[in-house]
Amino acid sequence: MRVVIAGVAGVGKSTVLELVSRMTHYDIINYGTLMFEMAKEIGLVSDRDQLRKLNVDTQINLQKKASQAIGKMDNVIIDTHMAIKSPRGYLPGLPEWVVRELKVSIYFLIEASSEMILARRLKDKNRKRDDDTVESIREHQEINRYFAVAYSVYTGATINYVNNPDGKPEVAADNIAKVLMGNE
Repeated sequence: MRVVIAGVAGVGKSTVLELVSRMTHYDIINYGTLMFEMAKEIGLVSDRDQLRKLNVDTQINLQKKASQAIGKMDNVIIDTHMAIKSPRGYLPGLPEWVVRELKVSIYFLIEASSEMILARRLKDKNRKRDDDTVESIREHQEINRYFAVAYSVYTGATINYVNNPDGKPEVAADNIAKVLMGNE
């Protein structure tokens, strides 16, 4: 089974996924890292934050290559983004050709308050994030929900919205693990 877990940058997705991986037998595949490795290998980028700045056609080709590789895997959680904020607008993180290739069974969308996400981003000095406001983060989370619904139309997969409360990632991880273990 292939599962997607997504959320905006700073929502705590990596922390939650680390806990989920300990609670289940799923491997974690980071879609963006796979795309970054592919792009770096051919000299398109030198750091991961440059991916979203590539032209749209290049991003689409990288998405296709990554989805083909992941589509051959089983019992994986795909760590990705539902929507990617680009200079030209929001891009689907999992466009139609990707969701068909991946054959996802369950989508999880990790969410938190926009204020908490902004505070986490401001503390993270390891990434080159775009300047965002509480309102733009709120909008991005809302757009993520729209994309998740659209993806489920193509796959018939269920969607689960998971709150990641501040300082309690184990709550979100436990909610995800319960759903995953109940689907085995």
